Amino acid sequence: MRRLLRVGLFSGTIAPARAQRTFYASQQLFSLSTSIPGEPVSGHSKWSTIKRKKGVNDAKRGAIFTKLVREITVAAREGGGDVGYNARLRLAVDTAKMNSMPAENIDRAIKKGTGELEGVNYVETSYEGYGPGGVALFIECLTDNTNRTVADVRHALGKNDGSLGTDGSVAWQFDRKGQIVIDAARYTEESVFEAAIEAGAEDVANEGEEFVVTCELADFGAVQDGIRAAGIEAASAAVTRIAKNEVSVAGKDAEKLLRLLDMLEDLDDVQNVHSNADIDEAVLAEAM
Repeated sequence: MRRLLRVGLFSGTIAPARAQRTFYASQQLFSLSTSIPGEPVSGHSKWSTIKRKKGVNDAKRGAIFTKLVREITVAAREGGGDVGYNARLRLAVDTAKMNSMPAENIDRAIKKGTGELEGVNYVETSYEGYGPGGVALFIECLTDNTNRTVADVRHALGKNDGSLGTDGSVAWQFDRKGQIVIDAARYTEESVFEAAIEAGAEDVANEGEEFVVTCELADFGAVQDGIRAAGIEAASAAVTRIAKNEVSVAGKDAEKLLRLLDMLEDLDDVQNVHSNADIDEAVLAEAM
């Protein structure tokens, strides 16, 4: 597996980098990692890829649509219903289309956000905590009942040897970035690298079956536009939290962590789960 390099933002040099992505895909939103040459690809990355390949049944797809509708509604409420002037809404709508959400569902969710249709008033909240093996977790939610949400999150954590932390206890361990995932079977490495870097991306990683483009949040829209203008279609795109350092997890702790991630992601109120886990490959193989 070849690892591409990041263009140094301040030094003007080329330097190796680590990257992590969270994408809106067949499950909900998962945190993934890449590696520099000689290091193993993060187990969390492989777990997310496994889940996407397994696909989703109708019940799971319905749960995904529920989460996407909430994001579209809140994005429209906060920034208006025009995707041309609302970057968050544009990303949410693009993500919904990538997940095959019907156009009428998208339109209805936007109108609920703008007040043209009656809808639920969702609020954004986040929780920080720890999973098995000391893994840091940052959990982003959209909910109409914060008491219910915190109880559900605390229950999932407690059932899997995790614990709820205080505000700020793990947030500092992550950087917010924009990330775009591209199917490596459809495009060459050189074409993706050239389009992404030219558009302002700071990192392009080859993960075998996928290319992962990472950029600063301020450049996210421009990078997406640049890649699209080059005739390259993204498999997914999202704002994510990249772990500054990873924690290796193996054995029973890894098994418990995977169960915990599943439980959290199955909660309707949970939109994103970010972690700094590097999950043992043997455990991931069993998960197949």
